[in-house]
Formats: sequence, structure tokens, C-alpha cells
Amino acid sequence: MGEQTNSRTERVLDELIEAAERVGLKVRRERIMREVGYRVRGGACRLRDSDLVIIDRDQPPHEQLEIVADALKGRDLEAVYLSPAARKILQAGPVG
Repeated sequence: MGEQTNSRTERVLDELIEAAERVGLKVRRERIMREVGYRVRGGACRLRDSDLVIIDRDQPPHEQLEIVADALKGRDLEAVYLSPAARKILQAGPVG
């Protein structure tokens, strides 16, 4: 059952990444280096003229989903098709 949940989470994650790119966010999965006592989460940022969302590719899918969902909150997604599952996450927030 955990594998099914991960697969579903990854599908919604991919959908939200596509939606982010359609509204002008560039999503990058990077290996974020960590130091002892410092937990990096990733998230939205601006680099020069680009809006980016950096995701630590080593994070579990549900944490990556949370980061992309946070970056999309408050953006106009009316013109972007999203599945009911993706819309629900954006409205209520993901449940890990």
C-alpha cells in the first residue's frame, strides 16, 4: 500500500510541476548539500529574472509535493487544468 501511495504522490507531484512551469515557475530538482544540524527544505526563490522552485531530489515525494504546492499557492491557476486530487492538495495542503 505504501508503494501505491508513493506512486500516486509522484503522479500528482509531476502534475503540479507541469502546472508550475505553465505559470512561469522553473522547477529544478537538485542535490542540496547538508551540514550537521542544518536541515534544508528547498522552496521558491528568484534568481535574476527567473522564478525558481528548488527541490531536494533526495527528499521523499510527499515533501517535494509540499514544496511545489507551497510555491503554487496564491498563483492564478484558473487557466491551468488540474486533476481533482491536485486541486484538493492546493486548497487544503498535502497530507504526508
